[in-house]
Amino acid sequence: MTQRREVERAVRASAPHALVDTLRDVLAERYGALSVELLLADHGATVLTPFGAVGAAAAPVPVANSAEGRAFDGRQPHQQTRHGDVVEHHLPVTVRGERTGLLTVRLPAERSVPDAVHDLVHAAGLLGHELLVAERDTDVYQRARRIGRFTLAAEMQWHLLPARACSADEYAIGAQLESAHDTHGDNYDWASDADELTLSVTDGMGTGVHASMLTHLAVNALRNARRAGISIEDQAALADQALYAQYRGAAYVSTLLLHFDFATGRVQAVDAGSPQLWRMRGRVIERIELDPQMPLGMFEETHYKAQEFEVLSGDRLVVVSDGVYAARSPQGEAYAERALARSIHAGRLLPAAAVPRAVLRDLADFRAAEPLDDLLVLCVDWFGRPGDRSPGPASAGGGPR
Repeated sequence: MTQRREVERAVRASAPHALVDTLRDVLAERYGALSVELLLADHGATVLTPFGAVGAAAAPVPVANSAEGRAFDGRQPHQQTRHGDVVEHHLPVTVRGERTGLLTVRLPAERSVPDAVHDLVHAAGLLGHELLVAERDTDVYQRARRIGRFTLAAEMQWHLLPARACSADEYAIGAQLESAHDTHGDNYDWASDADELTLSVTDGMGTGVHASMLTHLAVNALRNARRAGISIEDQAALADQALYAQYRGAAYVSTLLLHFDFATGRVQAVDAGSPQLWRMRGRVIERIELDPQMPLGMFEETHYKAQEFEVLSGDRLVVVSDGVYAARSPQGEAYAERALARSIHAGRLLPAAAVPRAVLRDLADFRAAEPLDDLLVLCVDWFGRPGDRSPGPASAGGGPR
């Protein structure tokens, strides 16, 4: 425990750009670490890029079909590989359910004991939190995780996102956005407290900077209304007014708003546009049909009405943008016709954080050509309050009511 506290003090006292160097030095001193390497996930979570001693990026490691990728995805979270008298430990770097990278530490075999490994797991978690804080003050980690140059529109779009994953006792969320070459303004957002969770998936009209600016206004209007503590009906109405005041109906934003009540498992939904909502309950996978309402900003003073449905412990909800469900195979079949349900079923054993990447990999094999639209997948696994945790029935459940 004393050694663990010394690691914490050293890392928290480190300069923002020098976190990895500091951690490398203290792990070498206290645990005999032979090497310490941070691999940062790119924005698409397709590769892990080694972060060098002075911030230089080396050749990336693919997430698919690699030992590092398996550890990153959480299938073998504390993977060990023995090389003679040296043991290599792969430890996910996480922040509240989101995996931001992987810490690889090589220890002499005689030092690779359970207590030391537990301390390394703690160090990886500590590093995740410190990276989150450090990125307010330095760009070195952002530069290292990029595998290509961002356009201005993509830069605006990515920095509006909250994270790729989040978890609590009642739920786990995973989300992934793949921007089209010219950026179409897709976005997701969430916030929770002790009693409720609010999610939004948005799609700004147009492309490029225009779409990103439109989506920025919509998401921040929704956040402003949400932080006022009002209903999702009023959140949608206030964001609608903000968009109409700026664009007078010439531009609009498709939006799906969901509000989860932890105590009851009731979900309120406002469907104001194109994102689709699917549910897996037991072995049944179906689209939850909602009454469509006007996209935000299309008309002046639109009134929105929330619908309700129930989630049961064990339910999985998947939200997909039109770039996903409308994608077509070489034979002309839309992805939502059959392939999307198959993909959701194939990923039934994956954690929520890994589902969006699995769906997008399946979509890449399915579609006829490179995507012309943004691709967004968001997954919510619902656990409910501890007393409510029992497997949900393998039935359709009646949809919204």
